[in-house]
Amino acid sequence: MKTSRLSTALLIAYGIAILGFLYLPLVSVGLASISKARYLSFPIRKYAFGWYEDALTSDTVRDLLVISLKVAGVVTVASMVIGFFGALAFARYNWRFRKTYQKLILLPIFFPQTVLGLALLMWFNALGVVPSWKTAIIAHLVWIAPIATLVVSIRAFSFDAALEEAARDMGANQWQTLREVTIPLLMPGVTSAGLFAFLLSWGNFPLSLFSTGADSTLPEWLFAKMVSGYSPLVPTVGMLTVATSAVLVFGGLILAWAIRRLRPES
Repeated sequence: MKTSRLSTALLIAYGIAILGFLYLPLVSVGLASISKARYLSFPIRKYAFGWYEDALTSDTVRDLLVISLKVAGVVTVASMVIGFFGALAFARYNWRFRKTYQKLILLPIFFPQTVLGLALLMWFNALGVVPSWKTAIIAHLVWIAPIATLVVSIRAFSFDAALEEAARDMGANQWQTLREVTIPLLMPGVTSAGLFAFLLSWGNFPLSLFSTGADSTLPEWLFAKMVSGYSPLVPTVGMLTVATSAVLVFGGLILAWAIRRLRPES
């Protein structure tokens, strides 16, 4: 009994230590965003929430937010579509070059993002394409779409092919089987892939740095301000970025839960 209590106490302490290691930096950023001083110091002598008002009314922050949301939104939708059909080829169907495809589709994940971003920038220049937020979408997809494919493939590996065969035996054509059987069964994996894709694109700095050109995303702006021109506006925008991510992720989870709840009634 004593050993069991000691093990439980150690596990709790270990869990608290891990959570502290993960979230204390975020707490420090939050405290820096409400400090009136230019640089964070403890204890905080004067608190000020005016930086949040400045961030919410800043045209620069608004433009950065719009660009980041456009890039992340398009990457999310495209990754879900690519991941769905890529997972069918990756894990669902047996075909001649399947093993080669499984190796090639995962290669971009193992490339350093800085190297991948530089290679894409050189490729854009060779094609005469001017980098912008649109080229950032392509750059993000090169790295994120394979991850989305892998996430959906985890669900596809557990897919029971007999369900599709039963649907065809009952007279369903290929499109009906895809719509009524395949898509609903893989939808949890597709939703997870979409959430991963959004978070990876929303906070991506290396690929954005090489591919956005004159356009800038929030991570690029935060880095530039940390290097020169720092002010408490930087951690304030950082906290707003985290809050935006949390709201969108929880919104996606609630939407997925609502769809699962309503599906049996439809």
